Amino acid sequence: MSDDALTCTGLRYSFGRTEAVAGLDLTVSRGEIFGLLGPNGAGKTTAIRCVTTLLPVPAGMVSVFGHDAAREKMQVRRLLGYVPQQLSADAGLTGRENVALFARVFDVPRRDRAERVARVLESVGLAEAADRMAATYSGGMIRRLELAQALVSAPKLLMLDEPTIGLDPIARTGVWEHINAVRAETDMTVLVTTHYMDEADQYCDRVALMHKGTIRAMDTPARLKAQLGEKATLEDVFRAVAGSDLNEAGGDFRDVRNTRRTASRVG
Repeated sequence: MSDDALTCTGLRYSFGRTEAVAGLDLTVSRGEIFGLLGPNGAGKTTAIRCVTTLLPVPAGMVSVFGHDAAREKMQVRRLLGYVPQQLSADAGLTGRENVALFARVFDVPRRDRAERVARVLESVGLAEAADRMAATYSGGMIRRLELAQALVSAPKLLMLDEPTIGLDPIARTGVWEHINAVRAETDMTVLVTTHYMDEADQYCDRVALMHKGTIRAMDTPARLKAQLGEKATLEDVFRAVAGSDLNEAGGDFRDVRNTRRTASRVG
């Protein structure tokens, strides 16, 4: 298996005449937490969907642990866990039933399912609430349940698309604590998109700042901030590299309507 968890080479994807991803070059090393940052419309979610094979790309553009996402879709899918922005938990099932459903979808062997489901529920702090209906869960619990769903297949690469959007600061911290606990135990690689620069600064080994479908800067948070001075933030760095381009696009790191819509669904 390749030393690189993910490689994107000249990745492009368009919706009609709109080019959402415009020649993305990106390498994520095995075992790291990598943050893909940028405002809404930057192309982050489209890039994630290309990696997960939900959107088709030509051969040679996306490789996951050495497997080409175009030629070896099933091999790639078996290596991935995915938590999308949209809700994927069923409110009409218990937490345990939700995770068990994903275990079946990802073809976890029947003899191992019950133990695997129990283990991931424990790992995200939902063991005591496992047999409650998901409809009774708080927003933070729902996000942790979705994390358990993604983890039940023991993925090598976990893809998180805005995993904490709409959550309060305590719930956000809780989700990240569980992500880090699982990563420490399994050496899993994590690719996360987020609007929250403070999260990226605290939890990501490296970050890429993305705007208008391209990477504008990429390095460790500390090195990126050091380029601007002692008190610089990642948002300062992004504004510096995007410049007037950011203002013209009207981009920001918190789309209020999107956040509120998501928060109302998971609350």
